[in-house]
Amino acid sequence: MSADARRGLGKRGEELAAAHLRDAGLTIVARNWRCREGELDLVATEEAADWSQGGARATWLVLVEVRTRRGDTFGTALASVTPAKATQVRRVAQAYVQATGWRGPWRIDVVAVQMETQGRLVAVEHIRGAVTGDGA
Repeated sequence: MSADARRGLGKRGEELAAAHLRDAGLTIVARNWRCREGELDLVATEEAADWSQGGARATWLVLVEVRTRRGDTFGTALASVTPAKATQVRRVAQAYVQATGWRGPWRIDVVAVQMETQGRLVAVEHIRGAVTGDGA
């Protein structure tokens, strides 16, 4: 697949992921945030319980890695979140939190967009807290 085709597939996956997150009640606040460590595909907020605070409602910062795959010859979209990728996403997420001075709860989610080889959408899967501080 050419670099242009890969970029187009990634852009389509990010659009589908953003729509899926909006439908789930999240608010997209940034796209393609870049820093020296890399890029965050989507940044969102979500009103949800913060169990570290006894379940009180809080605004969560949600840093999202979107993985898009067409076909499964090279593995599924979700399987493409390797330990190395998780480490890199953690670094970028921490840079975002530090750069913005975010003080509330935050997490790293993955949205896996799986398509058939012809490009028809098969599934969009949102995994909350998919990347944690102790590995993928």
